[in-house]
Amino acid sequence: MAAEEERAAEEERAAAEEERAALAAIFCGPGEWEVLGRSETRGSVCRVRTTAEGPSGPDTPLELVFHLPAGYPACPPGVSVGSERLTRAQCAALRDQLLEQARAFPPEPMVHQLVLWAQQNLRHLLAPPGSGAGPGGCATAGPGEAEAPWTALVRLDHMRAKASYTRTLRHWASALGLAGRLLFAGRVILLLLQGPRDRVKEFLVLQRTSKVDVDSSGRKCRERMASVLWEAWAQPGHARFLAFEVKEFSSLDELQKEFEAAGLLALFSELALGLVK
Repeated sequence: MAAEEERAAEEERAAAEEERAALAAIFCGPGEWEVLGRSETRGSVCRVRTTAEGPSGPDTPLELVFHLPAGYPACPPGVSVGSERLTRAQCAALRDQLLEQARAFPPEPMVHQLVLWAQQNLRHLLAPPGSGAGPGGCATAGPGEAEAPWTALVRLDHMRAKASYTRTLRHWASALGLAGRLLFAGRVILLLLQGPRDRVKEFLVLQRTSKVDVDSSGRKCRERMASVLWEAWAQPGHARFLAFEVKEFSSLDELQKEFEAAGLLALFSELALGLVK
């Protein structure tokens, strides 16, 4: 039992370390990410500086400080919120909501999810009653919200731990608000991502920096063989995906029809066809 507990604790520490590396890669601008302190007994404290759409505009600065206990991620983090454009009451409201979200999330690394939640929900959380901008409201689309989504086609070299790898990709897509398709056709694995360009980029950084698969010895490893085959703004003839779906195909014709339905037949002919043959 002691050995199992120690192994579980080691896995938690490794997961937290992987998350720190991924966050450092995502929030790589000057001052965006900083580890303020680390202790074997007290855990660590890290800070993320970012922006979100709030009552003062689309670039409301946020300073989120996460207190990660020694048992993190099995134990949820503490959160502090600061902003030069928000009142103390507004910062406290956001902090309380983030703490509630942290308690609701599964016991997995969650700092990035909490940052995304703050970015996506600050405007709704602080909207005046009856403004139509709260959850479920019909607020008018802001600048850029009606623009075409960014679409990327990625080739994954292989998946040894298919179930957990697929679950991780679903989880990231959901956290980042991305739609798309994970397509299996024989030995070929293709990933179509669609959404805001910065979120697609964040997804790709997570994929490169996180241990999402296992090697031939069964040890967790990073995805080093993935390659972006194509990326661009979605064109008028391209489908707008509504969800992230996983699909398996037994024939080349089935895969071709999937690309055709998405308005990406030319992409299939130019890039995907040679991989499947």
